Amino acid sequence: MHNDHALVEARLDRFVRDHLTPALYRDARPLAATAWAVEREPVPFATAVEQQFDPVPLGWRWGRAWSTVWLRVTGEVPAEWLPQPPEGTRIEVLVDFGYNRSRSGFQAEGLAYRPDGTLIKAISPLNSWLPVAPGEKAIDVLIEAAANPDVAGEYTFDPTPYGQWETAPDEPLYSLAQLEVALRDDTVWELLQDIWTLRGLMAELPEGSSRRHEILRALEDMLDVLDPEGIPGTAAAGRAALSIALAKPAHASAHRVLATGHAHIDSAWLWPLRETVRKCARTFTNAMSLMDEYPDFVFSCSSAQQYRWMKDHHPQVFDRIREKVAAGQFSPVGGMWVESDTNMPGGEAMARQFIAGKRFFLDEFGVECREAWLPDSFGYSAALPQIVAAAGSQWFLTQKISWNQFNKMPHHTFWWEGIDGTRVFTHFPPVDTYISELSGKELAHAERTFSEKGRASISLVPFGWGDGGGGPTREMVAAARRTEDLEGSPTVVIGTSAQFFTEAQAEYPEAPVWRGEMYLELHRGVFTSQLRTKQGNRRNEALLRQAELWAATAALRTGLPYPAAELEQAWHTVLLLQFHDILPGSSIAWVHREAEQRHAAVSAALEAIIEASLAALAGSPAEGEGVPLVVNAGPFAREGVPALGAGPYEAAVLAGGHPAVTATEAADGATVLDNGIIRAVVDARGHVTSLIAHADGREAIAPGAPANVLRLHRDLPNLWDAWDLDQHYQRTVTELLEVDERRVRATDREASVITVRRVGRSLIEQRLILRAGDTALEIENRIDWREREKILKLAVPLDVHAEQIAAETQFGHLYRPTHTNTSWDAARFEACQHRFVHLGEPGYGVAIANDSTYGYDVGRDTRPDGGTTTTVRFSVLRAPLFPDPESDQGEHLLRFRIAPGATIGDAVALGYDLATPLRSVRGAAPIAPIVTSSDPAVVIETVKLAEDGSGDLVVRLYESRGGRARTTLTLDGTAATIVSTDLLERELPGEPGGEGASIELAFRPFQLRTVRFGEVSAR
Repeated sequence: MHNDHALVEARLDRFVRDHLTPALYRDARPLAATAWAVEREPVPFATAVEQQFDPVPLGWRWGRAWSTVWLRVTGEVPAEWLPQPPEGTRIEVLVDFGYNRSRSGFQAEGLAYRPDGTLIKAISPLNSWLPVAPGEKAIDVLIEAAANPDVAGEYTFDPTPYGQWETAPDEPLYSLAQLEVALRDDTVWELLQDIWTLRGLMAELPEGSSRRHEILRALEDMLDVLDPEGIPGTAAAGRAALSIALAKPAHASAHRVLATGHAHIDSAWLWPLRETVRKCARTFTNAMSLMDEYPDFVFSCSSAQQYRWMKDHHPQVFDRIREKVAAGQFSPVGGMWVESDTNMPGGEAMARQFIAGKRFFLDEFGVECREAWLPDSFGYSAALPQIVAAAGSQWFLTQKISWNQFNKMPHHTFWWEGIDGTRVFTHFPPVDTYISELSGKELAHAERTFSEKGRASISLVPFGWGDGGGGPTREMVAAARRTEDLEGSPTVVIGTSAQFFTEAQAEYPEAPVWRGEMYLELHRGVFTSQLRTKQGNRRNEALLRQAELWAATAALRTGLPYPAAELEQAWHTVLLLQFHDILPGSSIAWVHREAEQRHAAVSAALEAIIEASLAALAGSPAEGEGVPLVVNAGPFAREGVPALGAGPYEAAVLAGGHPAVTATEAADGATVLDNGIIRAVVDARGHVTSLIAHADGREAIAPGAPANVLRLHRDLPNLWDAWDLDQHYQRTVTELLEVDERRVRATDREASVITVRRVGRSLIEQRLILRAGDTALEIENRIDWREREKILKLAVPLDVHAEQIAAETQFGHLYRPTHTNTSWDAARFEACQHRFVHLGEPGYGVAIANDSTYGYDVGRDTRPDGGTTTTVRFSVLRAPLFPDPESDQGEHLLRFRIAPGATIGDAVALGYDLATPLRSVRGAAPIAPIVTSSDPAVVIETVKLAEDGSGDLVVRLYESRGGRARTTLTLDGTAATIVSTDLLERELPGEPGGEGASIELAFRPFQLRTVRFGEVSAR
């Protein structure tokens, strides 16, 4: 036989395009529309339905960016379609807002209501129909149409005016291109699904495959029997021609796919938070309409915040979700408040993602999610396995690692081990997408790339349009049914995430182990973009810790009502703003301006809680009476003030007993700062040429390479501006050496060297500050940043032979090499820290803390004298142009502290000190700590009252230095019960417990523990 497959395929594609698809609807009649334009922010149905609607014609241009138009669509169902539509047909309303149908979303979207306010279904580019119930004579539908702009366009990453309401153009973006009531031919629709599945499968089979040619000939036979002028009359014959090819069962060894309906809905990204609320309503309504039609359809949905939005703003949708969860079709997954970033949130915040999420699902649905579900976050912290397990979950799913630039993840199903040794069973779907449409190409890719062949046989495929929501369509469900048992294809069964993990773990219990972080070799710029958003997060994480500590202490000691509702609201806001396109800085301007405003409001609320709690604890002396108190919310004693307590100011000063700080000018123009603990030499350019701790007398700064050198790099990513930092940035650098102003200020308590630099249109003022009693030199940076497409780094070269760098992560730290021996090491040219890094060699180390900087890089060089210089460079500011062309413009304040001769324990304390400054209040008496830990290696991270409102005291603590430890946790009072719990404050059988005032606890390296004191009587 001659090889004519290319000709047959071309014939097929054209026939489907020119004849079959146009025949999907046998008949269509126009409908009328009236419209009401909302002035700006969306309004509920009850408000819209009361407005005056004006007639609009077909072709009407509508929709300034981010605006809303309500359409009322009316008309009559043709009499010949009544009382029931002709056999094999159904009646639908077709809507086209002038879509670009080459993509599934990122355009106008609509949600359709009946006149009584009940929901029908949503409208989007590839799902733009509405059902009409059989027997319904008149059509009367209201559509809330959102004019969301296509911000990304063709992903050329050009600066866009569409990122804010204020900068978006006024011109309408859309047109009313189609508005009809139509008669769908069910047989033609089914035939189109048959063809789509077989055509996709055929394209993935080998050229020499008998099955490929069998499908080709079946499709050719179908084309022969179809009459292009009579498609409705011959469609059944066309289906019959394909029936044998579709009926052939899959091979016994075929890869197995569990497909779960899904709609990855970014809680904000190229649209504001308020739009996500509507995206959720539209997507969930669509998903539930599929559930009504297909009882076996299952939809997996994460993010408790999105359910909460439905409860608050769309109770009708939420009530339906309750019903579908109870029926087993709507499946909550993930157990988190949002699909957050996992690199930058602090330890307690990461824990609260699971606490808040799992509590919501348990309270509202009686469902406990057993998997963490993070398909799209930008890399995964090495601390996450322990946090997942501590929340009572056992599985983890991600997809994003398939985006790696250089190295392919070696496993798809594996055990992931965290910094403390905890392991969670993990799956990385080989389909390499979380928005599958169950195409032949995707299914073949899943089987072809699956790394566990021969040991395991099943993978998971999340299917449904996503990022901007939309979710599964009826065409996708049809594809799943056709590939349930189809020769040449993986077998597909629709089910839940829990069903997949249960089966996968039973099949493959001895899966390989991946240890440590899952670093994403892409999107490295997100550790730096949108500094103000990151600073708001860091600030409020610290304030939440303080507010809970003092509120809990005050509640137990004074009876002051514990502000549980206010604290929960603050946490929910912070957790929302840790979403993986908000905290990383990769959203439009609207999102980040709102994030800054919300963070400011949270800060104000928390400060009020702290002030009220401290006033209750310290007493309220009459004006002019009482004593000044120094308040220490940190986990380590400072200035004679105990951790988690407050002491008299005079006692703190006396306990310090520190000599005065001196600032001496040297002949070469340098300034020598000395406080008797450390000595720093700052040259005429503001660079640190020497830094010595008097205790050991060793020089920390590398010879010939001063510290505090600002480096300005060109920052032009190949793609994904706000996200990516490409390695070629390192090859274009300007060191900022010139100083426009320099001055010295000194008192007995503090001395500083101040330098001012003008760089382009930017102004950088640095203050190098040494205070009495401090073990670290502070570098304060006040920057008026006006650069574009640049990144500013701060370099600290150290005379330390460091094989690795310790970088803080949640509840501990991890080590990363300072070399690039392997491709994995070389790809990690920008990494994430929390509050500190530590560089050390046996017997010596240097700690560097920061107040809001996450990104850094590190390298090591050998000097001509044979010594080793290890340099860490902190990423201070970026200036990408997309999606926010004004990203990071304006004034900023950042701080670093460098401590020579520091241990890893010193680094932990330095990070907490900078994050939790001492406070002063006036009070009648000192405040004793409500709890203490006897071992300084075991850090008390959280002190709060129990989530259930019982008044029990909950303490969270962890081993911070990477070693084994034993501590006595002592309560200032007594408790009827003391129990170890999981993160949800449920007792853990077999773990330490007791009663009274204290409990002995043993810790493995970086172990996290939660202890609950019941029925507390505080002193």
